[in-house]
Amino acid sequence: MAKESYAFTTPIYYVNAAPHLGTAYTTIAADTVARYQRMNGKDVAFVTGMDEHGQKVADTAAANGMTPQAWCDSMEPAFRDAWDMLRITYTDFVRTTEPRHARTVRDFWQRLFDEGWLYKGAYEGWYCVHEETYYAESDLEKDEEGAFVCPDCKRPVQLMASGEENWFFKLSEFQQPLLDFYEANPDFIRPESRKNEIVSFVSRGLKDLSISRSTFDWGVPLPFDEGHVAYVWADALLAYLTGIGYADPDRPGEFDHHWPMQYHFVGKDIIRFHCVIWPAMLMAAGMPITHTVFGHGFLLTKGEKMSKSKGNALRPADLVGVFGVDAYRYYFMSDVQFGHDGSISMERMVQVYNNELANTWGNLVSRVTNMTKKYFDGRVPEPPAGAEANPLRDEAAGLHEAYDAAMAQVDFTGAAAAVQRLAARANRYIEETEPFRLAKDPERADELAAVMYNLLEAIRIVALYMAPFAPATSATVFERLGLGGIAEVDDIAAASAWGQLPAGNAVEVGDPLFPRLDVDNLPDFE
Repeated sequence: MAKESYAFTTPIYYVNAAPHLGTAYTTIAADTVARYQRMNGKDVAFVTGMDEHGQKVADTAAANGMTPQAWCDSMEPAFRDAWDMLRITYTDFVRTTEPRHARTVRDFWQRLFDEGWLYKGAYEGWYCVHEETYYAESDLEKDEEGAFVCPDCKRPVQLMASGEENWFFKLSEFQQPLLDFYEANPDFIRPESRKNEIVSFVSRGLKDLSISRSTFDWGVPLPFDEGHVAYVWADALLAYLTGIGYADPDRPGEFDHHWPMQYHFVGKDIIRFHCVIWPAMLMAAGMPITHTVFGHGFLLTKGEKMSKSKGNALRPADLVGVFGVDAYRYYFMSDVQFGHDGSISMERMVQVYNNELANTWGNLVSRVTNMTKKYFDGRVPEPPAGAEANPLRDEAAGLHEAYDAAMAQVDFTGAAAAVQRLAARANRYIEETEPFRLAKDPERADELAAVMYNLLEAIRIVALYMAPFAPATSATVFERLGLGGIAEVDDIAAASAWGQLPAGNAVEVGDPLFPRLDVDNLPDFE
């Protein structure tokens, strides 16, 4: 039987700058979901990529003395290398300049053209190149000199000349269908605060959307009018379809298996495109709509959103060099509540690293493996009868339910807290049982064996549930317990049932998983 699909996307990222902590945040979140759902036995489709068309990209390329295509080609390694460094397990990386994606764009818009959802007309209005967005004059703000500026990025906007003819999508006809859809599908927009924003926006009325440009040619030509290229959002959103084989003769059956998707993970600044324009496009095409758009918050440094223009957009490599990949991943998933803005700092990262990774998880592994070497010659002891009745098994018994419920809600913080409770309980268990005292009394050998088996088994289970956050560390722990690859787990509920660590397995003692850090000796990137 074919595995059940679990499909989702990150945004298709602009190529005007290399990935920073904000783009990495979304991508790590998606990868955490990917890894967990694979451990749940799902057939995961995880799509990401590069948004390479549009005026902003053409302008950036020109400013760097390059053609648009050469600029995009130069940016591909920046993204792929960043995702490789962070151990991102995407299933497709879509570049919107690829011929396969042009086929998707042309096929989709031809479909809407044939169905009568498009018309040609003159447009006069305000356009922000940076945000790739049209605005009504009533939505604009003014700078100190009284000139109109974008309400989002505060940059100057351009008045598009009335002489330019564009192709328009009849978005205005979808106002009520969208409102009906939101009501019938209350989980489509998450978190709830984003839903309220979108419902209010749509309720005020929608205008038809220009989906083409004819004043420049850096884009996919429309099949019914080669003098027009697709507007960047009419292009990039369709990469989600390309990434699962839409209209691709080389990937038969894949699109039908994976569509509709479970999630689009996006920043809250692009939620209108994903919750208004995108579902309207799909409705017009007669296609089902992705179950949920999750608009997460911004990462803040010193109270400001991270961005290249503010000069506070750290590179992932900066922090990976200090904390390591797994600690980097764990911090952003465990300490920044997905869906809300999160303030980050080196001090807080060190605090989480030392408290949860070094002191709780890493120290547990070190203590228990060292005691196993000392008391049982580095072998998992045979648990005596009755050993299964213990507080660690009791704590582990509720772990899957709590963890799975949190992950179903994309509550990474809650999932991480659930697994930390078992690790913390194991550390307390050491203090309660005092294995070092038991080892001094030969008559308590069975009791010592029970305690050590329970601790080793708790470590195995913690490693399973830490794997989506910190995959390399969990793989190392499995190796130290003499187990096979953790990547092969495809039923985490069954794999985490108590008592599966084989007695007699060789247990290795290795270097500390997370050496403690001193915040006073770290570089200051802020």
